[in-house]
Amino acid sequence: MLWPRCGLKRATTSLSYPSLADLELGQAAGRFGASTGILRGQKSLFDTPAAASIRTREEILQRQAPDMFHALQNEVGVLLQSTAAGQASPFIRGLTGQQILILVDGIRLNNSITRRGPNQYFNTMDPGMVDHIEVLRGPGSVLWGSDAMGGTMNVVTRGPDVHHGMCHGAYLTPELTQYYNTSNSAPYGRVNIEGWVGNTGIFTGGSFLNVRDLDTGWDFGRQPGTNYQQWAGDVKFNYLLDRSRMLTVSLQHFQQDDLPRSDRFPGYPGDLNGSNNFGNARFFDPQQRDLGYLRYQALNPIPAIDALTVTASYHRQREVQQRGVPTVRFQETDVETLGVQAVAVKDLDWVGKWTSGVDWYYDDVDSRFGGTASGPIVPDDAWYQRMGWFLNWDVALTERLDAVAGVRYENINTAGTPVVEVGGIDTPLFINPNYHDWVSQVGVVYELRPSLHLVGSISEGFRAPNLDDLMANNPNVLQQGQSIPSLDLRAERSIHYEVGFKTNYNRLRTQTFVYWMDLQDNIVSIVPDPAAPTTFASANQDSFVQGVESNGEYLLDDGWSLYGNFWYTYGVNLITDSPLSRVPPTQGILGLRWRDPQLRGYFSLYTWMVRRQDRLEQVRDITDERIPAGGTPGYATLNMRVGRSFGCHDQHRLSLSLENITDKNYLVHGSGVFGTGFTARLGYHWFY
Repeated sequence: MLWPRCGLKRATTSLSYPSLADLELGQAAGRFGASTGILRGQKSLFDTPAAASIRTREEILQRQAPDMFHALQNEVGVLLQSTAAGQASPFIRGLTGQQILILVDGIRLNNSITRRGPNQYFNTMDPGMVDHIEVLRGPGSVLWGSDAMGGTMNVVTRGPDVHHGMCHGAYLTPELTQYYNTSNSAPYGRVNIEGWVGNTGIFTGGSFLNVRDLDTGWDFGRQPGTNYQQWAGDVKFNYLLDRSRMLTVSLQHFQQDDLPRSDRFPGYPGDLNGSNNFGNARFFDPQQRDLGYLRYQALNPIPAIDALTVTASYHRQREVQQRGVPTVRFQETDVETLGVQAVAVKDLDWVGKWTSGVDWYYDDVDSRFGGTASGPIVPDDAWYQRMGWFLNWDVALTERLDAVAGVRYENINTAGTPVVEVGGIDTPLFINPNYHDWVSQVGVVYELRPSLHLVGSISEGFRAPNLDDLMANNPNVLQQGQSIPSLDLRAERSIHYEVGFKTNYNRLRTQTFVYWMDLQDNIVSIVPDPAAPTTFASANQDSFVQGVESNGEYLLDDGWSLYGNFWYTYGVNLITDSPLSRVPPTQGILGLRWRDPQLRGYFSLYTWMVRRQDRLEQVRDITDERIPAGGTPGYATLNMRVGRSFGCHDQHRLSLSLENITDKNYLVHGSGVFGTGFTARLGYHWFY
């Protein structure tokens, strides 16, 4: 059978991208009882060597998250940076941007124009459609290919409940979610409809978010340039061909309008040189993402394969960057990505389980410009093609020792005609580079005790330069600066070592990891001409990152528990002997919470503590107006969440979050948006 037996609480609704089974916030098994598709397997997190975590739908609801920034904030090892309101860039193990791979239902969100450093793309999803978020800290290049250097994140979206439809027949469930945030007077509303008839299920929904200027709690009050509007809609169909085969069709649309770049807006508090004015004001209007995919899943399609998943996808990401009020310059970049991937699984008993797959993605870029813009950011009609094959082997070597090993081959071709300076003259120059390499990984899990595992791994990472690295003429960098093409870049490689302990006792569940990552030919920003300090190019320079991560929960009595996390990151450029740019400061959370066993109520009181970050990179951090002189000050905020369900079948829920109760003024390192002052989030959730 493709699906679990009737009578189980919840179904696992996919194969090589399994969703979480029986994972609710108050469940005794906790997070370690869940399998995760980001590891391309069915083992629980406790039984794998990976440093991974899961942010569940229940946790996202409790956070009353109107965007992905709030949906994942304070996850262990993940810093959410926001250059502008409505944008979010996750940092994992000191890396972000192109060096972090983001997936939506196992399909690449990263494309060939994903920018280095902080960018907005993680926030181009609606948290109301999210079932859970899977986070892998450390390279995922063997399983997922280029870009997965520092980590990989898989955003798994909601769908119709196959288990309910098969075991209990037809149903129709409407759902309403409404939040209100006092700090920016922002209402967020979403309506969902879920149902199942015969062999067909549907989940569909839409949302609207209207954000006004943010009350920061600082002396300057509301920060200008932090207002925007956001629309989203999605639909997913599941059709059972029979009890061992299913087709899924999914469509997603997301759009933000009139979204200012907050640190490039008149009145931005960090604008020390007064360069921000309405002539330099920058907007993303629109920021748009559309995804459609068709997925086929089958059990035992042929004797040689236990499970097969084939996915064909179309992904479009369009952004129009406008500068000046009224607009005096615009640059539009529209990337259409076609993708195909197939993954097969075979369990060979004592020989172990083999997972193998192929994937192909092709980016076609359309660029336009107008007004006073001198040209497009990325050359029009540029293209970028990825092809990869991987094999992963999971085997029990002894009764107490398990191992996982994998290998991938990746081949990347690209072509375009960037404008470069030749003999002092701007000249179009056609390039057609190729990058290819093998990467591998090996990890082990040793059972010291049934509830205590020693784990370790060595893994390689690989990232080929993308179009933004190679060909971009981008005026939207620091200090009103300009990035220029860098045609001779080599691919980045990394070797990553980590060792850790995982515990899963009745009352105590923890993960602790120590890691070291050698970044070979790390692509960094340089100033090629000291006479032009605001013109940036790219170069390969060896670097390293090391750190510690720990998180856990201790169960008390009567539903109470203590929980928290701590993580430290240290990165150095070995060529310049300078810190790596925007390395997150040491930080963690510590909290006390209560959860009703039936999920009817919850309470949480926690503090978020962040140390001062004064280790600054000498090219970009020192001149970045988003980073205060001498570094970003440390801070600690006090926060509370409470919620209660009531009514027939607990179909109503009221929730309240109080953030930064002490009204501490703070700034997340490298962000263009200041931290909120004392904030109340009000929430109402209803289903029928």
